[in-house]
Amino acid sequence: MEVVENSKNRTNSPEKKRGGWRAISFILGNETLERMGTLGISANFMAYLTKVLHMELVEASNVYNLWMGFTNLAPLLGAIISDAYVGRFKTIAFASFFSLLGLLTVTLTAWLHQLHPPPCNNIHHPETCDGPNKLQLVILFLGLGFLSIGSGGIRPCSIPFGVDQFDQRTEKGLKGMASYFNWYYLTFSIVLIISHTVIVYIQDNISWIIGFSIPTGLMACAVVLFFVGMRFYVYVKPEGSVFSGVARVIVAAHKKRSLEIPMEDDGTVEYYNPPSKPDVLSKLHLTNQFKFLDKAAVIAEGDLTLDGVQANKWRLCSVQEVEEVKCLMRVVPVWSAGIVSIVAMSTQAAFIIPQATKMDRHMGQHFEIPAGSVSVITFITIGIWVPIYDRVLVPSLWRIRKFRLTLLQRMGIGIVFAILAMFTAGFVESVRRPRALKSTQTSVFWLALQLMLMGLCESFNFIGQIEFFNSQFPEHMRSIANSLFPLSFAAAHYLTSLLVTTVHKFSGGKDHPDWLNNDLDRGKLDYFYYMIAGLGVVNLVYFWYCARSYHYKTGSQIEDFEEEKS
Repeated sequence: MEVVENSKNRTNSPEKKRGGWRAISFILGNETLERMGTLGISANFMAYLTKVLHMELVEASNVYNLWMGFTNLAPLLGAIISDAYVGRFKTIAFASFFSLLGLLTVTLTAWLHQLHPPPCNNIHHPETCDGPNKLQLVILFLGLGFLSIGSGGIRPCSIPFGVDQFDQRTEKGLKGMASYFNWYYLTFSIVLIISHTVIVYIQDNISWIIGFSIPTGLMACAVVLFFVGMRFYVYVKPEGSVFSGVARVIVAAHKKRSLEIPMEDDGTVEYYNPPSKPDVLSKLHLTNQFKFLDKAAVIAEGDLTLDGVQANKWRLCSVQEVEEVKCLMRVVPVWSAGIVSIVAMSTQAAFIIPQATKMDRHMGQHFEIPAGSVSVITFITIGIWVPIYDRVLVPSLWRIRKFRLTLLQRMGIGIVFAILAMFTAGFVESVRRPRALKSTQTSVFWLALQLMLMGLCESFNFIGQIEFFNSQFPEHMRSIANSLFPLSFAAAHYLTSLLVTTVHKFSGGKDHPDWLNNDLDRGKLDYFYYMIAGLGVVNLVYFWYCARSYHYKTGSQIEDFEEEKS
């Protein structure tokens, strides 16, 4: 396998025939089928845990959130392995086999009667049904573990591997990369809609075996398609661990902690600022934020050899390396402010299916909407709003008022929509429960508004986060950047699990059930929704504080092209 080490090799060698949209077609095809496989399992997984494995609502919610937390934590490890050791192609390849193995294992838990509890039709008293035994839980968790390992390799590398196929030193390559992001979002939305409608309907109304076998078969096709495109891909060589570079800057700054440097660069201090490497697409300039790190780039006696290079990389770092660490430090507070919005989404995802199960889901006289398909309203909202925002609203605002929302403003608007979604969810539940106690079913379409609000939250906040991380990190840290968003999901799911467990334990008493009772009609789920909304308000204040002090990264290659044109 030939390896392209930098963009210069990409354009001046036989490798120039690789990459481009021909390679992207295989990558997007693999992405689409792989997501169809994994989302086909996760979309209706709460229903599988409660209906087939007969878990109680809180127990099933904790299993779901812990699994999703581990699934979203694994990409950080996958990004480190990819960037430092094996590269993106090999990471995706190995991870795809783990995903396929995980899907096969979970499918077996539905297929073999030894791997799930016996059927139970006692709908009114599900607590009397037999739950899963230790062997059944071990096999289930083994399958979920394989799926998490697969996601850990695929998620942080999929977008960067697609970006690798374009030469970002050309305007054509930058436009191709932007178009790739659009296609990535579009195919993702289509997969979400199909998973939450067709696959969920098959699982609920035909067979869980067939409903799990289809995603497994699609994952097998994704693996085959990925390897068919091998001869078209551009392969970028791993450049070593990002964290070793971060450590060098911190150690060098600590060694020179006694140095005195001016707050503004007045030319009295000499900084080590060599020419950029060929694979560096944006040259970072020295900034005044986190000045203590600048000491790592100050040239002291004995820091340079006769050839003008570093004598000790743990004592002298370049301005580029220092500014890359600053990029990471600036992003972390903003990253942490996005967690609570995902808590709102994961809370809704965990309880929307049990809610919908107790509501009137009929469309006409003969068709009943599967409870797991209700969430499709969120994805339809995303699919409608994103093109309107990108193609109509943004150009109109710029043409009329010369105004464009920054990425941080988009993320803040998304946080507001998450708060509104939780307040709406609490109100809807406060209407549904009293009616249910009077044996009156509420239409499932009452859930539509909160789902649409959550769709707007994702359109602004989640897509804004992905673009923010990709634009604010240096190129060789892109896998790390793409692992931060799943890491937000991991933290959110763990926080959700902690909140669910705590509320379940302390909200109940001798005379009244807890808020998250297995029977939603006896609990107070609306109180839990209001609590999440309150956390969202506090988080909005925190995000505002982080955003107002944030300094965007300088040295964008896109800005360079605009300057050349002018």
